[in-house]
Amino acid sequence: MFHSFPRRLGAAFALASCLIGSALAQTSNQPLRLIVPFPAGGTADVLPRILAEKLRTHFPAGVVVENRTGAGGNIGAESVFRSAPDGTTFLVSPPGPIAINHHLYKKLAFDPTKWVPVTVLATVPNVLAVSTKVPAQNVAEFIAYAKANPGKVTYASQGNGSTSHLTATLFMQLTGTQMTHIPYRGTAPALVDLVGGQVDVFFDNLSSSAQFLAAGKLRILAVADAVRSTVLPQVPTFEESKVAGMNAVTFFSVVAPPGTPPATATAMQKLLSNAMAMPDVKARFAEQGAEPRGWSTEQSGRFIQAESDKWNKVIKSANVTLE
Repeated sequence: MFHSFPRRLGAAFALASCLIGSALAQTSNQPLRLIVPFPAGGTADVLPRILAEKLRTHFPAGVVVENRTGAGGNIGAESVFRSAPDGTTFLVSPPGPIAINHHLYKKLAFDPTKWVPVTVLATVPNVLAVSTKVPAQNVAEFIAYAKANPGKVTYASQGNGSTSHLTATLFMQLTGTQMTHIPYRGTAPALVDLVGGQVDVFFDNLSSSAQFLAAGKLRILAVADAVRSTVLPQVPTFEESKVAGMNAVTFFSVVAPPGTPPATATAMQKLLSNAMAMPDVKARFAEQGAEPRGWSTEQSGRFIQAESDKWNKVIKSANVTLE
């Protein structure tokens, strides 16, 4: 398998393999378990499966991607939190159980502040997607429309406290608009009703909505990121649309159980970042609308903390709580 890689990548992989081999020597006879706390089929599930194919070379006992769903990602997260910190079990997840849920839920069976960051795999910007029944053609027109119809414009989300719910909350805070929340169980049913015109707006992640934009079944008015997306270069950012501070990305990160040695986290980060440097992996991430990151453990930790602080402010100001 190595001979098909460019020589530089092959050398990097060999080095990373030595690192992780020394860090995980005591567990080399066990499979690597990547726990995804959300259902199969979404971006959260697809990205680790792409990487699992590349990691199998380094784990003779195999690599298992396991979906353990429920409670906004908390069930799968708790199982990893209670796992041995031996480098055989990692959580691969969007922000919820890593950076947001402890601000939302009154009680959790784990403490997200104790995760050991490994890396941020990718970021996917959220977008303002509207039904074709909504007359607005740009952000300014949409804000005017929402203000002219306070409480009548409906917005979908993947569920209470989800990134789409919080992104819509941030938008309303920044623009002084008032919309009515319609929570769904995940992205797919929310998109079905947006396309069908049963709901007006969905602050979805770009990868899910882009396919419906291409088919003319919805409109995307803005991207909630600092720069335009390479997937939708024609769509302006919120900053360009005069809504300052409207930055909201869904990030997919890997964290390890509390007590995991720094050397183990760093070794895993190197394996993952080397895999993400491969052209075929980059191409498959791009198909998901995901920007590969592969940041160091330190940079990932800083980013996760900053995101946690940002959404905590939104949650507190909007008084969003979950049981």
